[in-house]
Amino acid sequence: MALTSPGTGATLVGMCRNIRTLSNFDPPATGDEVHAAALQYVRKVSGQQAPSAANREVFDRAVAEVAHLTRHLLDDLVIAAPPRDRAVEAQKARARSEARFGPRAS
Repeated sequence: MALTSPGTGATLVGMCRNIRTLSNFDPPATGDEVHAAALQYVRKVSGQQAPSAANREVFDRAVAEVAHLTRHLLDDLVIAAPPRDRAVEAQKARARSEARFGPRAS
C-alpha cells in the first residue's frame, strides 16, 4: 500500500515488513515480541538502524514507551474472533512465502 505524505508529496510504502501482528494470539504476545515490534517501529520512524551515542538515550526511551503503549493496546483490545494459533499462522506464512518465492533450498 502506498500513501502520499501531505505537505511533502513523498510516497510512503506500507508498514515495515518486520513488524508482525501481535494481537489475538494464544498464547498472547510475549514481552520480547512487543519489544521487538517497538524497536522495529522506532528504527523505521527514526531512519536509524542503530542510534549514535548522542541519540542512544532518546532512542531507547522511545522504544520503551512504544513497547509500553503497545502492551496496553494489546491488553485492552476487544476482539470477538477466537484467538489464532501460532503454529497454524506460521504454516500459512510459509505457504505464502513458497507460493511467492518457490520452495526453500535444502
